[in-house]
Amino acid sequence: MPTSFHQSVIDEFRANEGKVGGPFAGGDLLLLTTTGARSGISRTVPLGYVRHEGALLVVGSNLGGPRHPGWYHNLLARPVVRVEVGTADFEALAVPAEGERREQLFAHAVRVAPGYGDYQARTSRPLPVVVLERAEPEEGEGRPREVRTLADKLLEVHTWLRGQLKQVRAGTEAYFASPGAAAGAAPGLGLQIRQRCLAFCQALEFHHASEDGHLFPGIARHHPHLGGVFDRLAGEHRTVARIQGEPAALLVRVTVTEPERFRQELDAMSTELNAHLDYEEEVLLPLLADVPWPPAAPRVT
Repeated sequence: MPTSFHQSVIDEFRANEGKVGGPFAGGDLLLLTTTGARSGISRTVPLGYVRHEGALLVVGSNLGGPRHPGWYHNLLARPVVRVEVGTADFEALAVPAEGERREQLFAHAVRVAPGYGDYQARTSRPLPVVVLERAEPEEGEGRPREVRTLADKLLEVHTWLRGQLKQVRAGTEAYFASPGAAAGAAPGLGLQIRQRCLAFCQALEFHHASEDGHLFPGIARHHPHLGGVFDRLAGEHRTVARIQGEPAALLVRVTVTEPERFRQELDAMSTELNAHLDYEEEVLLPLLADVPWPPAAPRVT
């Protein structure tokens, strides 16, 4: 089967540290990897991008076609994406802009790359403008400055999860306090809350699946007397998963959510999750403090 045009661009990009020729020569190009909304399969596309105040913007132009591109539908369902720019490769949270912010960012994109204005003129749909925010944990209280052990890594992940949960809570309160919330619309907040909540839930599910499938069994082999501890942690994982489903479902339709009901669901999840993370750190950090991270590569014999 012949190599597709997109795949040839991807191959050239990766082979030449982000530089390509042909129609993309000299332009700002990145590779965006999304996860299929239905298939769950990773798909990579080359896209032009625009920088804005330290962030990367991509526009769902689809060459001015009548429908949004497939990658846009994917990131709405699974907001955590992979971005490659030059030699950099990082996870990002994809947040479509709304309302006045979308108009401002699109105007900026057109000033930098006028072709987006031409694409917009070809279609009646507003072209989505997506902000790609780095998904790495931020510096904060409790996060180790340098990750040297598995204990450091666990604490880093927990700190990121707590930080994301705080941002969901803050964004939600801002949404409900806005004048547009009572009317069922608060431009600039709805999609941000939805995307961050989905990203938080995806990260939490992945973290717990990794612990249940790899971390806990590995520790249990060396500390069989802690079987009851791991049974408790696994049970708490199931409880958190059940509880997190309620606010996640509500946030997907945040414009029609009753504020008090949502706050109750979010408070319940926050209380349960923070208690779980506190207990996990109390039990596991001492056991992991001497385990190097990242793990050493296996010796070749």
